[in-house]
Amino acid sequence: MANTELGSTSDFMPVGMLPTHHAIREPNRPMITHDGVTVTRIQFEEAANRRARALERYGIRQDDIVSIALPNSIAFYETVFAVWKLGATPNIVSSRLPGPELQSIIDLAQPRLVIGVGPERLSGHELLPLDWQVDQSLSAEPLGPRMAACWKIMTSGGSTGRPKLIVDQSPSVWSPGLTMYNQRVDDVVLNPGPLYHGSPFGLMMIALYTGAHVVEMGKFDPLRALELIDEHKVTWVNFVPTMMSRIDRLPEAEKERHDLSSLHTVFHMSSACPPWLKERWIEWLGPDRIWELYGSTERVGQTAITGREWLSHRGSVGRPILGAKVKILDEHGGECASGEVGEIFFMPAGGEHSTYRYVGAEPKTRDGWHSVGDLGYLDAEGYLYLVDRRTDLIICGGANIYPAEVEGAIEAHPSVVSSLVIGLPDADLGHVAHALVEVAPDQQKMLDAEGMRAFLAERIVSYKIPRSFEFVTEALRDDGGKARRRAFVDARAAAH
Repeated sequence: MANTELGSTSDFMPVGMLPTHHAIREPNRPMITHDGVTVTRIQFEEAANRRARALERYGIRQDDIVSIALPNSIAFYETVFAVWKLGATPNIVSSRLPGPELQSIIDLAQPRLVIGVGPERLSGHELLPLDWQVDQSLSAEPLGPRMAACWKIMTSGGSTGRPKLIVDQSPSVWSPGLTMYNQRVDDVVLNPGPLYHGSPFGLMMIALYTGAHVVEMGKFDPLRALELIDEHKVTWVNFVPTMMSRIDRLPEAEKERHDLSSLHTVFHMSSACPPWLKERWIEWLGPDRIWELYGSTERVGQTAITGREWLSHRGSVGRPILGAKVKILDEHGGECASGEVGEIFFMPAGGEHSTYRYVGAEPKTRDGWHSVGDLGYLDAEGYLYLVDRRTDLIICGGANIYPAEVEGAIEAHPSVVSSLVIGLPDADLGHVAHALVEVAPDQQKMLDAEGMRAFLAERIVSYKIPRSFEFVTEALRDDGGKARRRAFVDARAAAH
């Protein structure tokens, strides 16, 4: 599988020096485009150097933590690289978090500085507001090489209500010639996802490390994505299935009007992709351009699969890459047979605890093998198939209902934008399935519970069909394909 295995190389350098390296090589090549503005490599390098010196004035030193709560923007990228240039560690936080949740995460991180937040949202920490301006008289010359012990800290706190930090154990070094995930040196890469999610952040930074031109969307829009691919001749993009579905539902004339021939790779990850949707993309762009990755921010293990492989292993997310190992364990810790559903456990190539540590939570391990709570099974050839997250499993009268499977069936309906299936308490059956169904505003009159039940009866067994339906027009998932399932469960359970 092309460039999913780490090769040996001797030219690793601190990641803060990589913009310097690329600016020397080709200073006027585009580096980042956002909202109609393009900055070249030398412009980015100089801006990041000034920003780093400004942060030094605020006391940022080697291995300090700097929390960054900025929206997707050129300033976001400049700030992250400025932190790395000082040998410090960026802690990426959503700029849209409500005050109490933001406070909980920042209190855990204990950063030297928080960027992008004012005192009306956060207290007890040194702050720089969203509109912070860098002194342009500061030197734009390169700083000396500095390496942070941990290259990033991502945050999690929406789904369970218990915030935690995921501290990446890798130092902040990379080789400018080391590509991954079928990216190529000097690619043109589109980012449609929120940078506070692990996948968009990691993928865009790896792309920049190797000289890519990143076309930053800021906020995803299906038609705009096609326009940007056509306009900038994008070669590589990563979508989540929600985005793929929204693009798929565009009028055929719109899809045909835009030239996507420049794309050599469309990756998708971060949530389960319904097989019907994957098939449509394979039919549209061909199997050799469609790739899928399964993994987690903890990096304990990843699997990957090409579209051509998937046609022979329909529904699979592939086999382990990067030296990781995978096994499926039952609730007693026994290894499951081929085809038997259990909890997915990984062992990273570097061994136990080699990739991450939590702050605010304890990892789930068995004999050194790590789990992030997902359920699945392996086939006889070692291909992994996802079922759902253990915490999302609905047990109704003793029968297992996997929300991801039901959501995939619901979203096959042409009037459905997205869906969320949750379990609500029931005195007789323990829990029953309730479906929130997101429909486009002009499609509201096209759907009702009776019609949806009839639609699902042709696709899934009767006990998996939700007992109740709720049709909404507000977005159920964010641009990263994530949903705050716990909040929906709590609100509906109280009413139920």
